Amino acid sequence: MALTNFRCFQVYTSRVQACKQLLTGCRALTHFSPPVRMPRFCFCSSSELQMPCSETGFLHTNCRNYHMELGNNLSSIMRTVQLHEEAGSNLKSNSKWTDEQMFLKKLNHLSSFKDISKLIHSLEILSDTMVAAALQRLCDVQLEDNILKNPEEIIEDEVFRSLCFQLEQESPNLSDTGLVNALNALAKLHVDPWSTLMVRLVSESQERLDKSQMNITNLCLLAESLFKLEGPGSAMLEQIMNQIQSANLEDWKADEVAMVYKVLQLGIGERGKYQDLLNKINNFTVIQVPQFSPKLTSTVLNALTVLDQTQALPLVIKLCKHSIRHVPNFTDDELVNVLEAFIHFGHHDQFFSDALERRVTKCAFAMRPSTVAKVMQYCRKKRILSKPIFNVVAESFVYNADTFTTAQIAELVVPFGKLNYLPPSAPSFFRKLEGILSTRFAQFQPCVLLNLLHSCTLVERYPLNFLAKVFNPYFLQQLKAEEPHLRKLVLSQLTQLFLTVTLECPSYEGPKLLPKYRVKSFLTPGHSLESMTDVQLFSRVKVGLVDLLGSRTYFASHVLTPYFYTLDIEIKLDEEGFVLRANRNEDVYQRIAICIDDQKRFCANSHNLLGREAIKQRHLQLLGYDVVQIPFFEFEPLNTRGARLEYLHKKVFPSSYRLSW
Repeated sequence: MALTNFRCFQVYTSRVQACKQLLTGCRALTHFSPPVRMPRFCFCSSSELQMPCSETGFLHTNCRNYHMELGNNLSSIMRTVQLHEEAGSNLKSNSKWTDEQMFLKKLNHLSSFKDISKLIHSLEILSDTMVAAALQRLCDVQLEDNILKNPEEIIEDEVFRSLCFQLEQESPNLSDTGLVNALNALAKLHVDPWSTLMVRLVSESQERLDKSQMNITNLCLLAESLFKLEGPGSAMLEQIMNQIQSANLEDWKADEVAMVYKVLQLGIGERGKYQDLLNKINNFTVIQVPQFSPKLTSTVLNALTVLDQTQALPLVIKLCKHSIRHVPNFTDDELVNVLEAFIHFGHHDQFFSDALERRVTKCAFAMRPSTVAKVMQYCRKKRILSKPIFNVVAESFVYNADTFTTAQIAELVVPFGKLNYLPPSAPSFFRKLEGILSTRFAQFQPCVLLNLLHSCTLVERYPLNFLAKVFNPYFLQQLKAEEPHLRKLVLSQLTQLFLTVTLECPSYEGPKLLPKYRVKSFLTPGHSLESMTDVQLFSRVKVGLVDLLGSRTYFASHVLTPYFYTLDIEIKLDEEGFVLRANRNEDVYQRIAICIDDQKRFCANSHNLLGREAIKQRHLQLLGYDVVQIPFFEFEPLNTRGARLEYLHKKVFPSSYRLSW
């Protein structure tokens, strides 16, 4: 491709007030400062450069049909542009060519806009690839959650505006890669889609697209940019997807596969529009998984999660297994994507959990709050009680709590209650939490706050200082506004919170929970504060109790108590210790509550009872029941009738000898 060499680029400032909001809605790039030395550009073909993509867009339509002239008072370029027909493959010092690889290496180590601008300003010549890379790096350092930091700093910067002006003037001379990368970066930076710069870049992209010569990488980058600028209804998007579908899938590289997934993830593939293409890619990708880097593994898993590709479970499982080797090398964002995929698809792998444990225990203090919160969410969803993870997370939270959002705080704290675990640093951990609640109480969403406080009570940490606010009618109205039809789970949490302070905190004298907010049973379909019994384990225990007591009439099953809990099995005794029939309510002196605890009531691969089951047994004891726990790991190994009978006798009647019933 021909080279365009700017020997000098000097522009004078106009008195006209222009370009005040380049990144937030300006119509053209028209405001430049007094003469300063700017880098010269060589727009030439170069090795393809892959750039990261963001996930949200700025929606505008028909921008490529819009044309606008530059500002009236812009000075002209001082010297004539010289075109060179050939460029040597090696960089020559006498021509002051800059080594692209060295530039990219330096660029990737810069973490501020000023440093990037300084690096660009120090160079004599830049290729279009270098310009695009600089703009992409600018996105990385200036965008946080798709919000531009310090936009004024960019607007007033001479180097940035000179880059934009030269891109606008020389768009026909850009390589395909330089063109789409520059357009992608400027779209991320929210440069006005109607500005002359963006219109020309999009128009040039349309011309290149019509020639059907773009590779898959450039097509995907262009699709992402157009989605940001014009939304999913863009005619160019349809054209791009047609070219992608017509490409030979067998020729795609791993990174190209990942980029197509990202394009479909944007929303282009919603409602199964390109499901046939997805099915082909899913089947093809299974073979390529061993070649995937940490970044590609995370990218594809994230896309499969967003696109809800439940029919591609073989690919999901293979990627999840492949991710184990990359756990130490994932960035925080990549690890979040992988954990989200494990959660979404319900996959669990002990080797992955072990690798995650090693990473978190080593890096917890340096991990981003969002990553720590996602790790804890993963542990909660999978019922993984990793004491090393929980211990180091609790310890790091004491030092880094102020960097967490309220939602992240809840995600971090709730698993301690759900999995019924108190770390060694529990005193300082809950003191820190109490301090945060005191200063940031109003910042918590009502449902998030309720879930947080309820989880604390599961491990016998009682938020007495905040219950007056929770049971206050104003808070309950806020809760109702957030949940117009209050879900059973929310009402159950309120009820159990009230029951907890009534039974375990008799000194509490604050407001009570109004009866209209109380449920009649904690055992409800869907999300419940109690677990249904495992049918097979329950049947075996029931047969053993019939053998022990002599008749099915001497015990009742699934008994709803006046205190909202449901008993797996209830046995009634009179004052002398004799067993009464289940339907008899007179002369009842003692009630035995038998809890048949299967694997779902414990943490995974552990004998640690879940928080909701622990608080149930604790409350039943406080209510006067004699609680007998029959865990699966004790009862299931008993293979003979005699062994089961002897076990149940010792459990239910530990201080009496066997009689004939």
